[in-house]
Amino acid sequence: MLRPVGVNAYLWRAALDTFSFMPIVSADSNGGVIVTDWYASPANPNERMKITVMILDQDLRADAVRVSASRQIANNGQWVDTAVQASTVQRLEEVVLGRARDLRQTANIAK
Repeated sequence: MLRPVGVNAYLWRAALDTFSFMPIVSADSNGGVIVTDWYASPANPNERMKITVMILDQDLRADAVRVSASRQIANNGQWVDTAVQASTVQRLEEVVLGRARDLRQTANIAK
């Protein structure tokens, strides 16, 4: 595993794990930024999302991770931008935080 220099390693790993089902365009462990490509679920191919995750701190804190999401809907063969609910972004951040806490707990038990 790449060890991020300026960001929390648990948050970094958790973000990679959380969005591993999406194609990763860029993962800068030094800057703490992960950018995915567009992903459409096989269950809903007329909607796609793109995610950017920023790890902002070396501490495992709720305000140390920020997720932004873009969403598009297919309309007459064209992708059209549409709003992403704030609750969706908040939930994605909570998933990353929960995974990071699990990783930290597992690491502490292994010691």
